[in-house]
Amino acid sequence: FLITERTCSTVKEGRMAKSQIWFGLALVALLVVSAVADDVVVLTEDSFEKEVGKDKGALVEFYAPWCGHCKKLAPEYEKLAASFKKAKSVLIAKVDCDEHKGVCTKYDVSGYPTIKWFPKGSLEPQKYEGPRNAEALAEFVNKEGGTNVKLAAVPQNVVVLTPDNFDEIVLDQNKDVLVEFYAPWCGHCKSLAPVYEKVATVFKQEDGVVIANLDADAHKSLGEKYGVSGFPTLKFFPKDNKAGQDYDGGRDLDDFVTFINEKVGTSRDSKGQLTSKAGVVESLDALVKELVAASEDEKKAILSRIEEEASNLKGSTARYGKLYSSLAKKYIEKGTGYATKEAERLGRVLSKSMSPVKADELTLKRNILNTFVASS
Repeated sequence: FLITERTCSTVKEGRMAKSQIWFGLALVALLVVSAVADDVVVLTEDSFEKEVGKDKGALVEFYAPWCGHCKKLAPEYEKLAASFKKAKSVLIAKVDCDEHKGVCTKYDVSGYPTIKWFPKGSLEPQKYEGPRNAEALAEFVNKEGGTNVKLAAVPQNVVVLTPDNFDEIVLDQNKDVLVEFYAPWCGHCKSLAPVYEKVATVFKQEDGVVIANLDADAHKSLGEKYGVSGFPTLKFFPKDNKAGQDYDGGRDLDDFVTFINEKVGTSRDSKGQLTSKAGVVESLDALVKELVAASEDEKKAILSRIEEEASNLKGSTARYGKLYSSLAKKYIEKGTGYATKEAERLGRVLSKSMSPVKADELTLKRNILNTFVASS
């Protein structure tokens, strides 16, 4: 499906295109757009004039969730918003014209996306007519807003595959690998790109998980080898099945995170933080309950059983086993109040800013301590 117009038709034509062309994809598109807008301020009919025309200049994108050009713009606009989020005199915002038609009509929006600049203290906008990329938009906002913001470098956590490294990475039996086979010209691939990068960011601390992509247009033979007939195609290559299996799930961030957690055994949320289940091992939890209920004379024998069970764990769970053993020793040495006090202390520490690696370490420790607390 090719779009030859630069703008997605008029509002009337857009509605027709929505019903005729995008019917089966509307929900997915809506989820994709909403999932990528972390730093773009979302405006509604109620909030528009509370935010725009005040003490900041505002760049506003008027869009429709089903519009292909809007989806193509989304990662560029998000990059722009991420760069300007600390600029006190500028607002980067957007309005869903399907939901908030009144605002879009008021400002003479006749096609999507329409981008308008509202100067500080004014509700009389000027239309942006420049290129739709982050660099050009940033230059425009800096000029109109009197700022000097540079585009933030966007970290790349998706592993880029080529014929030279594909087998080494994807067929590694120590790694669970999700691969997107894409084409640079594919509109749906462009829409997926910012979401897919966030998936990679969520799991970047997981050594055994790889989120990767392959330009299957440039490397057709690899795409053909794995039965790729359309773009984007997603395939999961778990440690125990390097033939690959199709990913048929949803394409918003939460869908991907849930899929990886279930398939791999990780416990991450959509922000990349460990959940309260991370590090918890059922067999060791049962022994912790015995330890907490045991008399002083019985505790050392149960500690030995915890250490033995922990030594039998493999992979990432071996790390959790060591934590159980260490915390069980301290529980015996410092008394029954230790687990509660230490879990509360770690909760206070975790509320402060720290590196992701340190946050993971302390979260695992707190989660395991909470099994002691719950058993008391």
